[in-house]
Amino acid sequence: MITEDVCFFMLFSYFCMSFQKSMMKNYYQVAGHSFSVELPADCDVASEMSQYAPFVTAATDDVVFSLRVVSAEAFPVTAAPTVEINQDDDGSQIVAGHVDDRPYFEFQLWGRRAARMVTNADYTSAVVTLESEPLFGINNALMVLYALATANRQTALFHSSVVSCDGRAYMFLGKSGTGKSTHSRLWLQYIKGTELVNDDNPVVRRMADGFRVFGSPWSGKTPCYRAVSYPVGGIVLLSQAPYNAIRRLRSIEAYAALVPSISGKRWDKRVAEGLHETEDLLAGEVKVWHLECLPDEAAAHTCHDAVAMP
Repeated sequence: MITEDVCFFMLFSYFCMSFQKSMMKNYYQVAGHSFSVELPADCDVASEMSQYAPFVTAATDDVVFSLRVVSAEAFPVTAAPTVEINQDDDGSQIVAGHVDDRPYFEFQLWGRRAARMVTNADYTSAVVTLESEPLFGINNALMVLYALATANRQTALFHSSVVSCDGRAYMFLGKSGTGKSTHSRLWLQYIKGTELVNDDNPVVRRMADGFRVFGSPWSGKTPCYRAVSYPVGGIVLLSQAPYNAIRRLRSIEAYAALVPSISGKRWDKRVAEGLHETEDLLAGEVKVWHLECLPDEAAAHTCHDAVAMP
């Protein structure tokens, strides 16, 4: 005879199995940090996420964060958020704030809301709903989560273009429009043995053997999604000039050059302290240079001859 308790258990088990079948969870690893993404099985964005394929890893409980994609109806925020900052970068906006004491983020592209995300206090668990630009939305959600969840692990997500040459990586920093991608292309064209590592959002992490730069699934307008890593050979701050000249920066100058290129929520004390530790170590252990340059072959040789010296 089937009792009421048995019937409830059977229905509950069926519901759980149905829910699990309707969701799929994928695991990825970037710079040695694993994270999970859970999507509805019928979510269209899954078929667009080919850039994450090189970073797929085995299922694990040791994740730095987990992200769950839900429908707009299931998104657990109904109150209006309190906005703390609105960051605009070439048509891409990130609105950051909080709602009900939880960190809240909104990602927009040319004024259209692409996604909304709410997280727990330490950014290890988040829920996102995708709207007008699903791939743009999930990419930005994952980048923000990654930067915040790893900030206290001597890890930094950079805004930088990076090339490798002779077994080491060279990072080019600067404001949007400065010529980071252009300088990478000059190295690729004129410096033998150069390869592109990432053209927008590489990850730098301090390992047992020193700082290394890692490719990531996020590379801006240039598709370059490589699960590779190299020791950091040098970091170069670029600025445009009618001549080519390079000089090495002192530690305090190097620190000041690094900070604007590292992603993070610096009004969050835990995040700020973690990034400060990484930036301080990086400025002390890695050579940082300032290159004033033209977009020409000579600039590439001037830079390479200075930073690639033993």
